[in-house]
Amino acid sequence: MSADTDLDHVARLCERAQRILFVTGAGISADSGLPTYRGIGGLYDDTHTDEGVPIEVALSGTMMAERPDITWKYLAQIEANCRGAGPNRSHHAIARLGREKERVLVFTQNVDGLHRAAGSTDVLEIHGTLHRLRCIDCGGARQVEDYSGLVMPPLCPRCGGRLRPDVVLFGEELPVDGLQRLEQALAGGFDLVFTIGTTSVFPYVAAPVWWAARMGWPTVEINPGDSEVSDLVDVRLRLGAADAFAELGVRLGW
Repeated sequence: MSADTDLDHVARLCERAQRILFVTGAGISADSGLPTYRGIGGLYDDTHTDEGVPIEVALSGTMMAERPDITWKYLAQIEANCRGAGPNRSHHAIARLGREKERVLVFTQNVDGLHRAAGSTDVLEIHGTLHRLRCIDCGGARQVEDYSGLVMPPLCPRCGGRLRPDVVLFGEELPVDGLQRLEQALAGGFDLVFTIGTTSVFPYVAAPVWWAARMGWPTVEINPGDSEVSDLVDVRLRLGAADAFAELGVRLGW
């Protein structure tokens, strides 16, 4: 099918569906100016960081425990590059569907908080968020708009203990409650599943598409490149997320 035909088809799927699942990755935030860790435009294209270790080691749970100053150095760099970015057309389109449909669940790998900033309320941030800090020692938590006023590495204002962002670092386990919430949502059923801006290399990210294929739910991928689920989906839109939703918005009469 042509790109226009595919877009028409996806628009019709959106009109009919009342329960939609969106699986999103870094690609959906690229149009907000947020860089990825690696690849074209990535923050860390080089093999190693200044400390001579890969970025995955610098941003690991082990490094946070042993050398929090190193982990915080790169977390602060990532946050600084995200600072000031706002939701783009894609985030706003998903939030609008959330208001119009019976249920729209956003299952995102992103830690930038842009889905919530756009107005989505049913958001499962499986990797956490940079904007919530928790104390390793007393368990206290606090929300921060950005890291501009923090002394690195920051300490808990309540007990003086060690603070860390409430995110899943490399080598750490995913939150069990988050995975259970996804499983329960899938068991409840969806009419349509989108996968947007993710390579789906992690099994838990690809799982909703596999499940949808088994259940016969329509699936749509929005991604200019190939992913691990490209051969599984019913419709592929080889577009950036913002461009795809601009086209869909016209067809949906927005």
